[in-house]
Amino acid sequence: MILRHFLSPFLTVSSTLLFAGTTYAAGPSHSVTAFKHFPDRLFFFDDTPVSIYLDRKAGNVYLSTNEGKSWNRASDIPEGEANSVVEHPFDNNYAFVLSKGKKHWRTADRGKTWHSFDMPLGPASMLKPLSFHSDKKNYGYILYQGTECKLSGWTETCIDTTYYTKDAFSTDAKVLLKNTSRCQFAHSSPDFKHAAHENLIYCVASSPSDDSHELSSRRIFSSTNFFEDKKVEDFGIGEKKARGVVALAIVSKFAVVGLKNQESDEMSFYVSIDASTWAKAKFPHASSAKLHENGYTIVESTKHSLAVDVVLQSSSAMGTLFMSNSNGTYFVESLRDTNRSKWGFVDYESLYGVEGVSLANVVGNAEEVRRGGEKEVRSVGTWDDGSSWVPLKPPSKDANGKSWSCDTSNNKSCSLHLFSVTTPHNFGRVFSSPAPGFVMAVGSVGPHLAPYKDCQTFLSTDAGLTWTAIDPEANKYEFGDSGGILVLVNDEDGIDEVKYSFDEGRSFKSYKLSVRMRAQVLLTVPDSTSQKFMMIGQVARKDQKGDAGEDFALVHLDFMDVRERKCGDEDFERWQAKSGEGGCLMGHKQWYWRRKADADCYVGDKFKDPEKHEENCECGDADYECDYNFVRDGDKCEPMGRESIPAGECAHSDDTYMGSSGWRKIPGNTCKGGKKDEKVSKKCEGAKPNDGEVTHQVFQFPAAIKQYAYFNQSSTILARLDDNSIWQSRNEGYTWTQVAEKDAQTFLMFYHHPTTPDRAYLITNSKRFYYTTDSGKNWWWLDAPSLPNTFGAAILRFHPSSDNLIWVGSVDCEGNGAQCHGEAFYSTDNGAHWRSIEKYVRNCAWARDKHQAHDPTEIICESYQDKKGDQRKFGSGNAMQLVLGKNYYNEKRTVFDSVVGFTKFSEFLIVAQLVDRKTLDLQVSVDGKTFAQGQFPTDMHPETHAYTVLESTTDSIFLHMTMWEDPYYGNILKSNSNGTYFSLSAANVNRNNQGYVDFEKVVGLDGIAIVNTVANPDQAKISGHKELQTRITHNDGGSWKAVNPPAKDSLGEKFECTGTKCGLHIHGYTERFDPRATFSSPSVVGVLMAVGNVGESLARYTDSDTFLSRDAGFTWEEVRKDAHLWEFGDSGSILIMANDERETDHVVYTTDQGLHWKTYKFAEEGKKLRVRSIVTVPMDTSRKFILLGQRPHERKWVAVHLDLSSVLTRHCKLTLEDSSKDDFELWSPSEERSEMCLFGRQTLYHRRLREADCYVGEQSEKLSGKIEKNCACTDVDFECEFNYERNSEGKCVLSAGRTPLANDDTCRNDAEFWYERTAYRKIPFSSCEGGNRPDLGAKHQCPGIAGHSGFFWWIMVLIPISLAALVGYSYYRRGGMSRGNIRLPGDGYRGGGGDGDFLDTLASVPWFLLGIAGIAWEKITSTVESWSASGGGSSFRGRRGYRNVPADADAQILRFEDED
Repeated sequence: MILRHFLSPFLTVSSTLLFAGTTYAAGPSHSVTAFKHFPDRLFFFDDTPVSIYLDRKAGNVYLSTNEGKSWNRASDIPEGEANSVVEHPFDNNYAFVLSKGKKHWRTADRGKTWHSFDMPLGPASMLKPLSFHSDKKNYGYILYQGTECKLSGWTETCIDTTYYTKDAFSTDAKVLLKNTSRCQFAHSSPDFKHAAHENLIYCVASSPSDDSHELSSRRIFSSTNFFEDKKVEDFGIGEKKARGVVALAIVSKFAVVGLKNQESDEMSFYVSIDASTWAKAKFPHASSAKLHENGYTIVESTKHSLAVDVVLQSSSAMGTLFMSNSNGTYFVESLRDTNRSKWGFVDYESLYGVEGVSLANVVGNAEEVRRGGEKEVRSVGTWDDGSSWVPLKPPSKDANGKSWSCDTSNNKSCSLHLFSVTTPHNFGRVFSSPAPGFVMAVGSVGPHLAPYKDCQTFLSTDAGLTWTAIDPEANKYEFGDSGGILVLVNDEDGIDEVKYSFDEGRSFKSYKLSVRMRAQVLLTVPDSTSQKFMMIGQVARKDQKGDAGEDFALVHLDFMDVRERKCGDEDFERWQAKSGEGGCLMGHKQWYWRRKADADCYVGDKFKDPEKHEENCECGDADYECDYNFVRDGDKCEPMGRESIPAGECAHSDDTYMGSSGWRKIPGNTCKGGKKDEKVSKKCEGAKPNDGEVTHQVFQFPAAIKQYAYFNQSSTILARLDDNSIWQSRNEGYTWTQVAEKDAQTFLMFYHHPTTPDRAYLITNSKRFYYTTDSGKNWWWLDAPSLPNTFGAAILRFHPSSDNLIWVGSVDCEGNGAQCHGEAFYSTDNGAHWRSIEKYVRNCAWARDKHQAHDPTEIICESYQDKKGDQRKFGSGNAMQLVLGKNYYNEKRTVFDSVVGFTKFSEFLIVAQLVDRKTLDLQVSVDGKTFAQGQFPTDMHPETHAYTVLESTTDSIFLHMTMWEDPYYGNILKSNSNGTYFSLSAANVNRNNQGYVDFEKVVGLDGIAIVNTVANPDQAKISGHKELQTRITHNDGGSWKAVNPPAKDSLGEKFECTGTKCGLHIHGYTERFDPRATFSSPSVVGVLMAVGNVGESLARYTDSDTFLSRDAGFTWEEVRKDAHLWEFGDSGSILIMANDERETDHVVYTTDQGLHWKTYKFAEEGKKLRVRSIVTVPMDTSRKFILLGQRPHERKWVAVHLDLSSVLTRHCKLTLEDSSKDDFELWSPSEERSEMCLFGRQTLYHRRLREADCYVGEQSEKLSGKIEKNCACTDVDFECEFNYERNSEGKCVLSAGRTPLANDDTCRNDAEFWYERTAYRKIPFSSCEGGNRPDLGAKHQCPGIAGHSGFFWWIMVLIPISLAALVGYSYYRRGGMSRGNIRLPGDGYRGGGGDGDFLDTLASVPWFLLGIAGIAWEKITSTVESWSASGGGSSFRGRRGYRNVPADADAQILRFEDED
């Protein structure tokens, strides 16, 4: 059965039948039926001559039983009631006519009779309000989406309910689920073959108890008993994160769900092939989790692969096509810069019946388009399922026999380009049909696609390999009689003839029609086996006569009597499809029997699909993919870790076993022979250990390691050695390979992309740089525009849009370099092409990042004013300017004439401005446009002090200001929420001579930080010796306290220091070999590790021991004597440590966070290792670790891979509904505090019970915090106001010699009152409500608003209401405040109507009118929508409630091109 949909429901015109007439001629014959309007739907019942014609405007349905020759109205349906028609996709006897109301009609005999049925609600305004079951025995199982709208005042709220029937509405339908936006049977695609329950249904819905109806509340619910019971599909990430479902679809064998994270606005994409387990799709070019501004379109996919077009650029007009592996989760890039429409449709079509062959269009001038230029579209084809794409080979002559104006041997400037999906000119498939190998298209030959009016019509009979120009005009085209008939009709002008060919386009004949019209549709039965066609066209008024007496005419073309003889066996030839390597794809060759071009006969096998023949090929490399637990590394499949040992094997360590070769045959592949997937003999010592055992693997590098880092969200780690080589391991250190070994490059450094975790860049000492877009699986090289800079600036700067880069290099610096200077360049295609930004710069960066939503084209540069000479010799006489440039620096402005530098920090842009060449001011901006000067306490102005900007994630800047040098220490200042007013937070905080400060925030817990302060500042100034004491804050620097020491040490003995001056003091940031070795881990909330001592001050590192806290630093315990390095694994279920004072041959580890320890020896006698670092994946969720270090008296470094995966064998049980029944506890950082709240709220976190004997595994993402409630404000929610400090009693008092800030009488957000300043201000990050408010002084009435009556403000609203409402309606329509579309392969028309003329003309009304309208906006919107709906311009209906989420903003995020 072959389905081809012809007319899209986007069209909103319909027609009324008037009369029909018939005309005869020699050869072909035709009949004409006149219609008043163009049809809204026109389709055939599959494998039948019966067609349906929907006249939506008149509300009528018409039926033809003879392929369009004659038409009759479906008289069982009252006139004017039909609004849409839905055919049953799996039973060609059934179709359903839906009205706008509650009564609808069904046919079970292909339209001969229609019977009514009633529903409680009218159908939802969506593309497909009906969903069907694909199993033949359950064809009566249908889901119906209905909508109920209620008017409250001027606001209409619409809620959807899904109903179900098991007998195609023969009996009353029943409620399935309320608050839904889509429901679908899991068995809704014949290819989705799985063992799931036959009644399994998925619904996108909000919880019944959730009244918000926001996108963030949408989840996937499933049920096998029609929702008598239901469960939430959590996709393995937990119910909390499995919200924000944008769309659900079944595509071939894949179930696909689009998910939008409401906290970060990120998109993710989940796939299942068994309706049981879900996996997150992984894209190599950009993390799918970072596609929050962009989207997916699932294009035509095969049974063995998903094809997905992803928008990776800021422009939605272009995408990148990816092809998946057999389970739809791992994708590889197939084609870049694909051409897309603004609706998310993609110029991509797989040729029917020929596996592996597809045609696509790309944007040939992508860079110019990103800068606002017009597209130059080029066509390409693939014959190996997307592995490679090549331009289409043009014919040597045009349709008139003339040579082309370009050189056809140069496919870059002269190839064939075709109109495709985004600009359709017919209905059904764009190029191909079920006629094997036949392809027709409208296009042009040249460097890019020409306008439609300048195009010709082309034909290929070998699936696109070669082409012939068959007509000099652009035409509608169609295949019939299994390719035995080709029909063309010119659609550029009014015509009264058609052209047809019986010899595969070698010659054409013309046939005169009795009507003249402008052709708009040419079609035949879906499988192209008939000799009859339908053509629809618009008739000009002067030509409306006789049979064509109305605006539109439908012409029935009949070629049955032209040829007398039916083809016999001798009239057919074998046609071999050319696809894949050697003609093989998925393990076989394809061929068909096809009528010979010169055979004077008709095929005549009506409704018989072409039979595909397959010949299996010998297996080759392309027939295999990596086996489970193996990953691709070049042409190899490397193990992710040790392999499990088969039962009964490996009784002794020196035995062998038969294990995986690393390869498996692609599921569905039919190749024969082949040994690539045969098991191979392996040594037992390299296999996965027995339960409870630890294993290790040692690798020695040829030199010392200078730089190393994991790819985020990956098991791949990079290491740069001091011999300038780069090494990588793709399995957490188990095996290592050298990158670009054969190229003999000198690598200076590498960068990981900060927002696209699978990208990295290797910088060499030449212009060549290497990059990966798939976490090191593949490396490519490109040329940079210059050598790397030697001025100490970052060479590469990154943008949230993955492909946007800035390169800062050195130019003209060879030799003496009299004009040596730094120059910045930018690229928007990941370094393929570069454009200059500015010369004589020291530093340039993108203004936009993940924290700062500035203009995405804006660039910030530190640029020298005088641009000449040797930049290396510039002194203070050449001022450094700060310049901001929009439109990629083409529209630039100088913000500051003299600066020391700038930094981008969280949401703040901070600039050190040099005033009068000696005074330093701090300028702060939160929008990149306006700057405010930082205000400091009088004795702490930056003009006389050095400062270090510290980290913070709590809406404030923490700044360390150096108050004394040699030894170095200073004060930590904290800003208000906009970074302009700074007040003292902690005094005398330690720093080193490089500017680093002993200040560290606790990861994962807001507001908790640890510092080391100098306890003897006066003596230290003289002696140079600093005595350090550790302090901790639990309210974001509002107050600092000593760290409580444990009562006993790890041996159970009391500490020597027991007095009130004793505390726990720990070594901080300034002493670390690896700054990434933090106290805390993002995956182990509340657990801290540190090296320190109990005493009155901090002891030497080698005199210290190792301590642990499980409550965010409130209490501590000593867990091990001596200083140790540590690392967490598996979200804290494993803690591993190595001695950090001397060489060692062992590690110690614990699975209960220090209650019990075990030792594992990894080195033989005499081969101890001085461990420098313990490394694991960035989120500390793995149970595998890498020890990096050196053996005594050796420069070469060693990597020891430690596998602790078998230490814990039971998977922890997590029950979110009841934590008392699982292996986790709910913990709050406030448990040890007298106050139950932190930052004005009480937050609970899931974490594994300390003594639970289990591993967390992949469910670690479920262990996220949840805000239980906001709390009443208390003293801890406040900090000292500017120029105030805390005294010994903890109260804020005015600092000596300082004056309070002036009162701020600004009335914000229509407040009724303003308050005088006090000595306190609320911590910006606190969400406390009410309670004690020491920050509010005397209260004063706000002027203005409160002085006017409600009537005054109502009049102010009504004055602009009509204009504002109209503008708002236009925004509502265009901005997406309606249901998003979901589309799958096979659509018809891709266009759409406008919003109506009067709205279009008002689209530019100033937006401030909306601001004035303010409160009345919500009420007026639905009213204007009803005006438009009743005005006859559009069928759009206003929808509030959950439909009011900006769903169309997501319509391009996840689109499926198969839904009409």
